This record gives sequence, structure tokens and C-alpha cells, in this order.
Amino acid sequence: MGFVELLEAASMPVIQVLLISALGAFMATQYFNNLLSSDFRKSLNKVVFFIFTPSLVFSSFAKSVSLQDMISWWFMPVNVGLTFLIGGILGWILVKLLKPNLKVEGNMGNLPIVIIPAICDEKGGPFGARDVCHSHALSYASFSMALGGIFIWTYTYQTIRSSSTRFKALEATQIIKAPNKDLEGNADTPLLRGKDDENTTIEVTPLSYIEDSENQIIVEQDRFIVLKKENHSFLARMIEVLRDLVVELMSPPAIATFFGFLFGAVAWLRNLLIGDNAPLSVIQDTLVLLGNGTIPCITLLLGGNLTQGLKSSSVKPLTLISIIITRLFVLPLIGLFIVKAAANLGVLPVDPLFQYTLVMQYAMPPAMNISTMAQLFDVGNEECSVILLWTYSAAAIALTAWSTFLLWLLSY
Repeated sequence: MGFVELLEAASMPVIQVLLISALGAFMATQYFNNLLSSDFRKSLNKVVFFIFTPSLVFSSFAKSVSLQDMISWWFMPVNVGLTFLIGGILGWILVKLLKPNLKVEGNMGNLPIVIIPAICDEKGGPFGARDVCHSHALSYASFSMALGGIFIWTYTYQTIRSSSTRFKALEATQIIKAPNKDLEGNADTPLLRGKDDENTTIEVTPLSYIEDSENQIIVEQDRFIVLKKENHSFLARMIEVLRDLVVELMSPPAIATFFGFLFGAVAWLRNLLIGDNAPLSVIQDTLVLLGNGTIPCITLLLGGNLTQGLKSSSVKPLTLISIIITRLFVLPLIGLFIVKAAANLGVLPVDPLFQYTLVMQYAMPPAMNISTMAQLFDVGNEECSVILLWTYSAAAIALTAWSTFLLWLLSY
């Protein structure tokens, strides 16, 4: 394939995402009667999470994943873990260098399941026959998404929660140390004096209320100190992480992943669902039908959620540019070296589509779930919206560039 053909094959999936996301963003405005309102997006997201995504994952795995495939994919969990580890290190370096006024510290979301299978739909693709390529790509992307969800709701969740605790404790400290800006008064003036107008009744704040407020702040600080000490307890942290991991493993997509692997690996279970003569093939057909709604809904929700970033400008341009360059260019470059090194050592399957998926895991923009967590802990909502808006906008160019380069690299 020539460069133009590679560029076309790489850009079509991204353009499709952009078009559907733009429709979702338009549907979230008043010009479309606010069809994708905030409440509706939350409800639709639950339907995607509990129904559509598990159906897609199970039907894909049961049809195309065997026991041998599971064994040969052992590097993918390692690779996803490395994306979070290296991404976290790069983010920490940015925070230390730029010292941005961000209230959250924040990886891979649902985009792999949208973009990676779509690359197989282009004519003359480098990954073989369309049907076989699409089936494998969907399995790779589904497994990648399931692994990413486990890391997001454990590692990232704990990071944002601890950041929220530190920030709120810092806010309480700043309230105590707030200076008295009344140049004509003494230290007690802001507490005891109301307006100076002779016709205005002076309102006196009870000292007991002031003392109670200060005591409450001190209590909150003490709680933060205790929490900080508890966080340093290795056993307590391990128990908490394991508990969150168990909760994540009980989520519908994770359960669907497990049973999809089970039905794909066990021949007699697979024969119950897969094949023209399978006695329960109607169940597989129903799950495929439900799963087909996953990608359109995810992409519409992406566009609707990104509109929140248009209403704020709370992040400095230098910070945004640094995040975009680090997340979409530096991290994928590191990932490319890791995947190529693993391939040269012979620890990866021969399938070039598998290597393509591994590298693209590093190139994906941050997961939209980070915004959900920011809302959950009421910290950094504006910053998350702005960062997600601009990183996803830049990802349209970055994903096309990386996909084109990888298609060329893996074609020779």
C-alpha cells in the first residue's frame, strides 16, 4: 500500500468518530432541544455499561477467542499496566515542572473498541481478510477495554480520591490563614462588625459560632492527618485496593469478559452458542444485536460529554500543550519502543494486528471515566472537562498520524 492508501485507511475510522461525536455534541445543545442532556447521558451510559458493552464483549470472545489465544495474549495485561505506570510517571514530571493549578491528577477508555475494529473495514488493509481481521480486532479491543477498566477503577480511582482529600484539606488550611484585608480595622473587626452605615443595624457574629467553625476545621485537618497515616499503612492500602479490584471484577463488562473466555475456551460450551446448528444460537444472535449498539452510543456520549469543556478556560495554554504533547506523542513513542522490543524478543504473537493494538493503547486520549470520578469526588470538574476537550480534539490528528505510521511499519 502507498502512503495515500495508508493515510486513507488510518483516517477513515477517526473521521467516523469525529462525525458521530460532532452529532453527539450538537444533540447536547439547545439547538437539538437538549436531546443529550446531562441526565439522559447518565442514563444512556448505564445502558451501555450494563447491557450493550457486556453483550458485545461476550459475543466477540465466545466466537473468536480460544484457550490458545488467551495464553498467547499474556503480554497485553502487562502492556496496559505499563501505559498507566509510564503515563503516571510522565504526569508526575509535568506537575513538578509546570506546577499547574490542577485539583486532580489523571488512561485509556472506550476508543480502542471504536477505532481498532474499524481499521479492518477499509479495503486493502494490511491485516488480512476483512471478516477475520474484524473479529480479531474486536477481541483485542474488548480485552484491552476490560483490562483498562480494571486499572481505571483501581489505580486512577485511588489517585483522584487521594488528590481530592489533599485538595480539600489544603482549602481548609487556606480558610484558617485567610488575611484580614480591612485596612481600617483590627483583627476582630471582620468578626464583630457589620456595615458602618448609621441606619444599618450592626450584625455581630457570635464568638461561639466562630470558635465552632475553627474547631470544625481543626477536626477536618485531624481527620486528614489520620487518613494520611492510614494511607501509609501498606496492609490497609493493599486491602483497599483488593476490595476495589473485586468490585471492578464484578462489573458487567468484566463478568462478560470472563464468561466470554470460558465459552470460547471450552469446546462443548462454545458449540451451544456458536454455529448454524448450535441449539442456543439465538442467544448469540441476540447478544450480537445488542452489542451493535455499543459503538454508536459510546461515540455519541463522547461528543455530548466534551461540550462541558467549552464552558470553561481554567487551564493555562502551556499546561494544555504540555499534556497533549506528552499524552499523544511522547507516551506512544515510548510504547512503540516497548512493543518492538517485546516483538524482537519473540514474546508476542506473530499477528501484526496484535502489535498494532498494543501500540495504539499508548496513543489513546484519557478515558472519559476520569471526568466521572472528578464529579463523584467534586474536585477538578472544570479542569477535567477542558483537558478532555482539547486532548480529544488533538487526538483526531495524533491518532491518524500514529495509525498511518503503524500501518506502514507493520506492512513491511
